[in-house]
Amino acid sequence: MMTKESEQTAITPTRTQDYPEWFQQVVKQADMAENSPVRGCMVIKPWGYGVWENMQRELDQRIKSTGHQNAYFPLFIPLSFLEKEAAHVEGFAKECAVVTHHRLEERNGRLVPTGELEEPLIVRPTSETIIGESFSRWVESYRDLPLLINQWANVVRWEMRPRVFLRTTEFLWQEGHTAHASEEEAIEETLKMHQVYRDFFENVLAIPVILGEKSPGERFPGAVSTYTLETMMQDRKALQGGTSHYLGQNFAKASNIRFNNKEGSTEYAYTTSWGVTTRMIGAMIMCHGDDDGLRLPPRIAPKQIVIMPVVPKPDQEEAVFAYADLIAARLRACQFYGQALSVHVDKRDKRGGEKNWEWIKKGVPLRIEVGPRDIEAQAMMVGRRDQPHKTKAKVALAQIGDEAVAMLTDMQRNYFEQARQFRDSHIHTNVTTFEDLIRFFTPKNVDKPEIHGGFVLAKWCGDAATEKMLDEHKLSIRCLPLEQSGTEGKCILTGRTATLDVIIAKSY
Repeated sequence: MMTKESEQTAITPTRTQDYPEWFQQVVKQADMAENSPVRGCMVIKPWGYGVWENMQRELDQRIKSTGHQNAYFPLFIPLSFLEKEAAHVEGFAKECAVVTHHRLEERNGRLVPTGELEEPLIVRPTSETIIGESFSRWVESYRDLPLLINQWANVVRWEMRPRVFLRTTEFLWQEGHTAHASEEEAIEETLKMHQVYRDFFENVLAIPVILGEKSPGERFPGAVSTYTLETMMQDRKALQGGTSHYLGQNFAKASNIRFNNKEGSTEYAYTTSWGVTTRMIGAMIMCHGDDDGLRLPPRIAPKQIVIMPVVPKPDQEEAVFAYADLIAARLRACQFYGQALSVHVDKRDKRGGEKNWEWIKKGVPLRIEVGPRDIEAQAMMVGRRDQPHKTKAKVALAQIGDEAVAMLTDMQRNYFEQARQFRDSHIHTNVTTFEDLIRFFTPKNVDKPEIHGGFVLAKWCGDAATEKMLDEHKLSIRCLPLEQSGTEGKCILTGRTATLDVIIAKSY
């Protein structure tokens, strides 16, 4: 997936030269987002938001198809609500933004907060507690269950080291919250949504995932168990794609979500929560991007095809534009995964090369160039984003609809396979001791520091206290894969006999 550094690239530095800066430049050159005047927050520009809208549409369909309904809950949460669940407040206390006053007054030419609130309000870091309060009023009988709710919203978690689309103080997400009459049903719900996310990541975002359960040290605060989707970026670091939590009765007890069961007695409900965020955009950039910029999987590209008219002489403009519009109309009549193709005709008065590179950096899957000769030939030249920028294929007007859909389908598959092969080639099973683990993740200790690291698949004894051994080395147990080998070995942290398989990596 890497290009030779000797070749001229649209993005500098390249991935191998400075991966973090490469990421920032891809976001900038694709015109996806920018930092806002508020530290840690971002402005998502139309191209970036178009990607998010497509992600929303695809995922929302999947959420609703499993019986969930969308709702909306308050941005502000009374402090006392968080205090009801001890592990929850401990886990989020350092990230909370707090509202303490309700108005401003001018004093000596400056605005000063005044009107102190009787109870401080927390700006939503997650909504288990505020939604739990509503659930406690909505649920009375087992007939009211299961209660399956989702909301699309923004949340705030104070971030000390922000990065656009990866770690921002405010970000967008969906959060599902459900209540059930039995533990079995709630666990089934948790695992069901885990699989919904897997389908979305692999079949829409073209990002391969490892499904697993979080270790105790990485578990969601207050959850009984947390299930995760772990992805590998091109710098071989892990990025958590999304999580699904089985909360047991912990939050039900804190929020007093009780119901009369079939036997006539009262018991607490079993609840779940699950969510994914705009961090998915960052994952998609880092998983698929190259040294010429963004590469968008066709299923979430705001524009899947851009047609660029080439007009050598002013008197040819009308005919060339009309031909471009004809091609666009034929393409828009075609279906791709049940949706009409999204096509844009770029009629701006700019040089052809400039427009071409702009769309390459934005990651548009297909670029079509048409000029006077193409009108005569009733054909066009088509460039694919998953091929070198100089590679173009001549396609007849009569075949463009079928050919475009076939190319997009092939590209969607190619992006997934390229990412899967890259990930699989960087999962290591030959690191078996703690000393080897630290050496493996230390660039100066390996022959090729620019390609060190990845995922280490190893044995772990399950002792939660041992996870702290990884902290100072900026490593973590990313997950216990759902697919366990069942074999016996030595714990990579302690040397004890162990049977659990774990993924250990550096992460975002």
